[in-house]
Parts: sequence; C-alpha cells; structure tokens
Amino acid sequence: MKIAFLGPQASFTQLAATQLFPDEELLPQTNILDCFLAVENGLVEKAVVPLENSIEGTVSMTLDYLYKTPQIKIEAEAVMPIAHHLMVHPNCNVENIEKIYSHPQALAQSFHFLDTQFKNVQKQDYSSTAAAAKHVSENPERNLAAVANQFAANLYGLKIIHHNIQDFEQNHTRFIIISKENHSYDNKKLTVSGEKSGLLITLPEDHPGSLHQILSVFAWRKMNLSKIESRTLKTGLGNYFFFITVVGKWNPILHENAIEELKTLDVKVDFLGNYQEFILKS
Repeated sequence: MKIAFLGPQASFTQLAATQLFPDEELLPQTNILDCFLAVENGLVEKAVVPLENSIEGTVSMTLDYLYKTPQIKIEAEAVMPIAHHLMVHPNCNVENIEKIYSHPQALAQSFHFLDTQFKNVQKQDYSSTAAAAKHVSENPERNLAAVANQFAANLYGLKIIHHNIQDFEQNHTRFIIISKENHSYDNKKLTVSGEKSGLLITLPEDHPGSLHQILSVFAWRKMNLSKIESRTLKTGLGNYFFFITVVGKWNPILHENAIEELKTLDVKVDFLGNYQEFILKS
C-alpha cells in the first residue's frame, strides 16, 4: 500500500507516518495540497498530514483542503510530541555560527532559546525542518545550523549541539490519516487515547444567533465538542465554514439525529468520519 506524507524525508510527518504505517511504502509530497491530490487522484491509498500544533495552532491549509475535497475523509488522528534540536555539520565552528535555518513554526517554537543563546545570529525561514538540515549538510564550508529532529540529524550526518530546545515541554502535533475509502484505521501496537467524529459545517446565511442554533443541537444532547474552528470561505468578508470535533464513541441514534437536525436548519454538513486518536512517540 502506498502512503503519502508531507515531506521531505525526515520531516515530523514522516516520523508520524512511519509509526502509523511501518510496513508500507511512504511517498513524500512537496506540500499539503499534493498529499490531498495524491489521494484524490488514486496515486496513493492514504496520506498523513498535520492538522494542529499545540503551540502554533491549526494548520489552516489542511482544513481548507478537507473542505474543498468532500470525498476525502479522516480515518484516524495521531498525536506526537515534538522535539526540536539544534544541529550543525561536524566541521562547523560552533562559536561562530552565522545563520540558523528552519521552518518558521520550528523557529517560533524555539524562539526563547534561540533569542537567549544565539541572539545576534540571523534566523532564516526554510521550507521545512528537514530541508534546513539538508541545506546545512550540503554546505560544510560554512558555519550554519538547523533546527530539526533527530531523524534529520541521523539522515544528513549532522551533530546535535543542543537537545530539546523547544520553549514549551507540551509541544505536540496532531496528524490525521486521510483517504477516500473512509476505512476504520486500527493499529494494535499503538495506544488509543479516545474516539472522535469530525464535521464541516457551512451556515446558510449570516444572521444573529445562527451559530448558537448550531451549537444547541449538540448542547441539549450533551455531546462534548473539543474543537470549533472557523475558516473563511474566501467568497467575501464574514463568510465562514466551521470544523467541529465531537468527542466520544459513535452512537448511531445520537450522532445521526444530530446531523439530521442540522440539515433541517438548512446547514450544509460534511461528515468527515468517526475515528480513533492514537498516541505516537517523538
């Protein structure tokens, strides 16, 4: 089975995909859109993409493409601790580091450490943490550093000079497995932390109390919502869709009746699936 993931090699998404699909063929993709297109066009059976980081928030592109490709569903969620390390080429003069490369989110998540220890060193945004590590490995004559993971250091032969430089210990990223088949993903080797259902909801028009009406559908049924995220429809100011996550085991009567009630309010409902959440290792 072929599984796409947000690349390049040694990205955090690959670390997640490797644990989720240890025996499958993993194919790196340049961006999140390419992951969705690979699934949509049948080039792969599934894809692993990031959905949310505990520090930087929701990955907006993932939500946008879930909305734009209604045939694609969520099979599972997986939460992985994120550990950032500062690495250099073995030939680097550590006392004279001239530039630090990484993905903007990794630099943001390590801001206080880098600002304290390398305040006068230029920080340069790069397309990914893994690509930053690769760039450092390809320029051994320069005193460059990268913020990336242990996998990248091993892959590109870099030396870690500072471990776990993220500013917050509780730095986790939530990934999702997407597919068109909406199969129930299961992996007996991984720890299950819970069960969820995902919905994309589009209101018929912007009028007072409309969102309250939507939420009341879940409230009177005592259905617990762990996430309500709005995203612009890109059709004008004030036009949004909502990504809603319902926590708990699937109850056919409760969940299906809630969806039917939403539809009676002329709400567009895209059901993303009922799925388990797994815990991964960093």
